Amino acid sequence: MKIYSWNVNGIRAVIRKEAFTPFIKASQPDILCLQETKAKQGQAEIDLPDYREFWYSADKPGYSGTAVFSKPKPLQVINGLPRGIIEEYKVTGDTYGDPNLEGRVIAAEYEKFWVVTVYTPNAKDDLSRIPLRYKCWDPAFLAYCKELEKTKPVVFCGDLNVAHTELDLANPKPNQGKKGFTDEEREGFQNFINAGFIDTFRMFKQGNGYYTWWSHFAKSRERNVGWRIDYVLVSQSLKNNVKAADIHPDVMGSDHCPVSITLDV
Repeated sequence: MKIYSWNVNGIRAVIRKEAFTPFIKASQPDILCLQETKAKQGQAEIDLPDYREFWYSADKPGYSGTAVFSKPKPLQVINGLPRGIIEEYKVTGDTYGDPNLEGRVIAAEYEKFWVVTVYTPNAKDDLSRIPLRYKCWDPAFLAYCKELEKTKPVVFCGDLNVAHTELDLANPKPNQGKKGFTDEEREGFQNFINAGFIDTFRMFKQGNGYYTWWSHFAKSRERNVGWRIDYVLVSQSLKNNVKAADIHPDVMGSDHCPVSITLDV
């Protein structure tokens, strides 16, 4: 089974660039998780008869949003974090809005595992959303994945808006302490690892040079001056089922590229 994740940075823009359908035809994902769709279902012209579509869009038009396109029929699909976890971790609004109204999490249950897609809130250039990320969102999302894991193994994927280690961005030293590479964000990611989740890409490839997002400035993508901020993580019990994990920088249409795993289940 092939599971792909892609921050499309606006699904309608990717379609206008004629990049979406060729990507689907070439990669043939069984499950495709999207982030930053910036659209509601029906606003984008998508003709994929082999897939069931599940959208969770932000209340604010043209902002954030996630979606799951799936060939196998999920047993159930859950949008958003559970109310109990929201209240326990105080995941409430800040000056930018309420992350619970931004379409950031979808969980789809299948026979043998859960697939969860997430679009983690950006810390912002002035780091003003770090308190939300560090104290509320990251702990709440981890708690949710661990709660789901009590029933079945979990695959979670998406734009986590953080480079975990210095190997995960081209220029770590000048970016130390800046959004996406603060101690708080990196600790949030490390907590997923400490809780037993596996960064699948690092099962197969080590070192730097493997990135999933590039700035639009200074021909960053052409020079591969990027960041690895898009991930697929799996429960420890699924580790031996992961047969491949890849980054697909040749897929254009967004400032992010897709990431994927092949799962033998």
